[in-house]
Amino acid sequence: MHLLTTTRDAILAPLQSVAGIVEKRHTLPILSNVLIEKHGEQLTMLATDIEIQIRTTTAGDLGGSDASLTVGARKLQDILRALPDSAEVNLTLDDKRLTVKAGKSRFALQTLPAADYPRMNLPEGEGTRFQVTQKTFKRLLAQVSYAMAQQDIRYYLNGLLVIVDGGELRMVATDGHRLAYAAAPIEADLPRTEVILPRKTVMELARQLGDADDALEVVLAGNQSVFRFGPIELVSKLIDGKFPDYERVIPQNHPTTITFDRAPLLSALSRVAILTSDKFRGVRLVLEDGLLRIVSSNNEQEEAQEELEIDYHGDALDIGFNVTYLLDVLNNVSHEQIEWHLADGNSSALITVPGNAHFKYVVMPMRI
Repeated sequence: MHLLTTTRDAILAPLQSVAGIVEKRHTLPILSNVLIEKHGEQLTMLATDIEIQIRTTTAGDLGGSDASLTVGARKLQDILRALPDSAEVNLTLDDKRLTVKAGKSRFALQTLPAADYPRMNLPEGEGTRFQVTQKTFKRLLAQVSYAMAQQDIRYYLNGLLVIVDGGELRMVATDGHRLAYAAAPIEADLPRTEVILPRKTVMELARQLGDADDALEVVLAGNQSVFRFGPIELVSKLIDGKFPDYERVIPQNHPTTITFDRAPLLSALSRVAILTSDKFRGVRLVLEDGLLRIVSSNNEQEEAQEELEIDYHGDALDIGFNVTYLLDVLNNVSHEQIEWHLADGNSSALITVPGNAHFKYVVMPMRI
């Protein structure tokens, strides 16, 4: 049965949009597959790992018959990638085998029934709905997502807190050692809603969202979230848990504020980080009159030191930090200048952007 004939990219582009969430090894073999549905000139692809589901719908001059099937997502993607860019691809389905033909190349793949493919139901009811530009949502994700925990036993930290409140969208992430907060206005007036997005959902959104002013529709309902943008619909379960009270963690009224040019500070920290010990990654920041010294050492008795001239005229201060946490924030904030707010060697530091109350980063000190 002839399914469709089209260009390589007309199949590869939607497949790449959904295949990113497919697990390589899964207890259910069908979850390694992508669901392909052809109805007239419309081609729908859907992938899921039970926690997240991505569907994309494209239309074009496809020809062929209507059908639904599932086939190995990675294998089909690898085959299409390996074909020439300009290739015309022919898909046929016979006796549970999908044949992919392009020029003199021919591949026969096993399929599994579409009826057996698990699908996530869309959330019931209205929930909280709003629209925001893809660019805004992507920028907020970039400003906080690096602070998420990776495999913390406190499972709610392995995700990102999203809050809509009135006309503001906020995101918060913390791994218990540092916390990142970012906010942006949205054109809405919504009751306060808080949800925790799983790490995998956050990474997938960061990968797929564009940098343009195109619309992103967000629905938060029950224990699910839905994101619709362009031809893509992403459905995700939410993490059920109580996120820490981030407002209590953000320091108020630290007496010392220093403004840095981001690029030179990032360069100096990157160099000093080379000789930190692999386990602790600790650096000392020593503040003196008009000067910041950054010092690191390791178990082999090796040392690195950098000096930066700064506008500081207070008491000497010596405070240790995990250099990775400092590099993360400097790499993910695009502003030319940043402000550090400090109290003493035992208090967490607050990093902000001058004249911008919409970004805050808190990092705990470490003993060195």
